[in-house]
Amino acid sequence: MPKRVAVIDLGSNSARMAIFERTSRLGFYILREYKIKVRLGEGAYENGGVLQDVAMDKVFYAFKEFSYFIKLYKVNKVLCAGTSALRDAPNSNIFINRIKKELGLGLKVIDGNKEAYYGGIAALNLLSPLDEATTIDIGGGSTELAKIKNGKIENTISLNIGTVRIKELFFDKKNTAGASKFIDEALQNLPKEFASNNIVAIGGSLRAISNAIMQIQKHPLKLVHNFSYPYAEHSAFIEKLANSNIFDMKDFPIKKDRYDTIREGAIIFSKLSKKLGAKTIYTSGAGVREGIFLTNILRPGIKFPKNFNPSLRSLQDRFSKRGNENTYRYAKRLFDILKPIHKVDDRYLPDLLCATKLYNIGRSIGFYSEHAHSSYLVQNGLNYGYTHEQKALIALIIEYQNKQVTDLGEFANLLPDVSDVWWLSFLLGLAKSLSVSDEVGLEFINHTLHIKGIKNFLMVKDNIKKLFKPAIFAITFD
Repeated sequence: MPKRVAVIDLGSNSARMAIFERTSRLGFYILREYKIKVRLGEGAYENGGVLQDVAMDKVFYAFKEFSYFIKLYKVNKVLCAGTSALRDAPNSNIFINRIKKELGLGLKVIDGNKEAYYGGIAALNLLSPLDEATTIDIGGGSTELAKIKNGKIENTISLNIGTVRIKELFFDKKNTAGASKFIDEALQNLPKEFASNNIVAIGGSLRAISNAIMQIQKHPLKLVHNFSYPYAEHSAFIEKLANSNIFDMKDFPIKKDRYDTIREGAIIFSKLSKKLGAKTIYTSGAGVREGIFLTNILRPGIKFPKNFNPSLRSLQDRFSKRGNENTYRYAKRLFDILKPIHKVDDRYLPDLLCATKLYNIGRSIGFYSEHAHSSYLVQNGLNYGYTHEQKALIALIIEYQNKQVTDLGEFANLLPDVSDVWWLSFLLGLAKSLSVSDEVGLEFINHTLHIKGIKNFLMVKDNIKKLFKPAIFAITFD
């Protein structure tokens, strides 16, 4: 697979392109992402699915603009997929041939089950692990669901209910009752096996709803991917949004470019969530584009290797200036032998160990404020596979490693007790100081931590003495 890959996803409402940069075989990040609201399906749903000339012209110029950025960023490979509007259109070949002939882009139409499968692949690999869940991807023309269980995609389905379709057939005619009936009928034959307490929300409308809830909660992290919320606590808000008037949109924390189809997305989501028995909603910023990209790099499998994380690897590939094996080893050892006094739950050990791999990535920006730079990169770059709580904890373990921790600030609601954060930061700071030597011995006896092997490392000993200990105990250098 080439180093730089662009994936274009053409839906009924928008055309999107993501440029993925691979930093190693499986490590990657999104270099650039573009979205143009093209409304390919506009006017089609009342005309037998036939694509209208004005809509096709608009999409053509969007693809032409994408081509400019493909050349600008020297993209090595381009993958293009068309979804609902192209599936429904009897004249789709005319448009596809035009794109191929004039722009040299091979646009392929994917069926609804394949579209659902790609969303499932993205959720399976790029969200924090879920043993069982159902993905809901609401697009302009259709809605796709994938059932995930035991690390596999067990079933997929595509329903002909989408935001633009519902808007043109019902909302534009002020027939919300008709929209409700149309959706209910579409859900009647939804197989029971798709029912789940865990719902993964995919697509622009559902991300907009999650973003609105984040704003209402004053959530400290700004990235919507992996944000979760209890459905019961916010179902009334979603229903209120669905039943609102277009002129009331300004009263909701919704971006302007979502005003015209957010109500339609909300009503579909509300009905589906109730039908499936949703309890917790997990928001995925990744969807069809990421699924297409992952399917290409993960062949012949559909999952990353066990204990592999693409965001962690990508940050290490791009920003780590040296290996942190010693820091990792000493942090794990210190966590174990000091457990009688720190009493931090074992579930936070993986977050500490992740911090040992990333604590010095800010050095790539500059020596001064290195910890703050590293923390920022974690908050904004450790996107895949980690919950918001984990990201916040890892970032603060790194930022506070040489400090006395008394206040967790805006992250307090996402983090464990302040004393636990202090201990984890202290353990990282101590392990980092010890990492200059490959042969450090550690023992904890009679409330004293005995450190062997660095007696002649004057600067290291001085750095350790400067650390703020979270509890009273002695440190000796034997």
